[in-house]
Amino acid sequence: MSEIMISNLAGFVDRERISENVLLKDYTTFKVGGPAKIMIKVNTVKELCDIIAYLNKCQASYMIIGNGSNLLVSDEGYDGIVIKLEGDLMKVEAKENVISAGAGALLVNVCREALNNSLTGLEFAYGIPGTVGGAIVMNAGAFDGEMSMVVTGVEAVTKEGESIYVSPHSLRFGYRRSEVRKTGITVTKVEFTLTKGDREEIENRMNELKNRRVEKQPLEYPSAGSTFKRPEGYFAGKLISEAGLSGERIGGACVSTKHNGFIINDAGATAKDVNDLIELVKKRVYDTSNVKLEPEVIKVGRF
Repeated sequence: MSEIMISNLAGFVDRERISENVLLKDYTTFKVGGPAKIMIKVNTVKELCDIIAYLNKCQASYMIIGNGSNLLVSDEGYDGIVIKLEGDLMKVEAKENVISAGAGALLVNVCREALNNSLTGLEFAYGIPGTVGGAIVMNAGAFDGEMSMVVTGVEAVTKEGESIYVSPHSLRFGYRRSEVRKTGITVTKVEFTLTKGDREEIENRMNELKNRRVEKQPLEYPSAGSTFKRPEGYFAGKLISEAGLSGERIGGACVSTKHNGFIINDAGATAKDVNDLIELVKKRVYDTSNVKLEPEVIKVGRF
C-alpha cells in the first residue's frame, strides 16, 4: 500500500518531500511517539488542496501537524499519513495593522512580526509553543488573551480540496476549542487585526510574560504545555496539588513540581507513561475534588 500511495503522492510534490516510517517523537514537544507510516511535507495551498482531495477520495487516514505542541502520539505511532506544513504555509506578512500568517507559522514568529511593526494585541501569545493553525483549532490563549480576540479572517481547505474563506464567527470559538475539527476543514492562513501601539511598551509586555512563563512553568523539560483545561471555577494545578500529586511519577513521566498543571517528560518517558499518568491524575482529582479534568492534549494512535 505504501509504495502505491507514495507513487501517487509524488504526483503532487517532489519525491524527496515524502518519507516513510518517520518517528513522530521528533515532531512533538513531548518527545514521545512511534512512527507515521508516511510523512509528506507540503509547501503551497495548491499542493495541500490536491493532496487532501486525493486522500479523502481514497478514504485514507491523515492528519495535519504543525509544531506538535499539543499532541500525544502513541508508542505504536500513527498508521496513516502525516502532512507537515512548510514553505509558503509558514510565511508571515504585515500590512498596516493586519498580519497574515500561514497555518504552519510559529506563533512566536507572528508575535515578533507584530512587535517589528509596533502592533499590539498579540503579546499574550508570545511563548505559546505552537503554530497558527493549531492555535485556531484550540483557540490558544494565555494571560487573559486568546485567538478569538484578534482573528478576523481564516482561509482553509475543505475535504474536497477546495480553498475557501471562513468567518471566525462560524468557527464558534470557546475555551480552548473551536469548530475546526467538526467542520473537517484544514486551516491554511489566518488574518490577525491588531492595533498600532508603542514598540517599547509592546516589547516590555512580551518580555514580562516570557519571564513569567520561565519562572512558573517547567519549560526546560519536554511537555505539551498545560496538560489539562481549566475547569470552570477552579484551577487544574491547584486541584492536582490538593490531590497530593505534585511530583507523582509513572516511568519517565512526572507531574511537574514547578507547576502541577504540567506533565513533563524528564526521564525518557514513553507515550504510555504519559497517558497512564494523565489517567491517574484525572481519577485522583475526581476522587478528592469531584471535578472532572479534561486534557488539552490530543491523543493520536492507539492507547
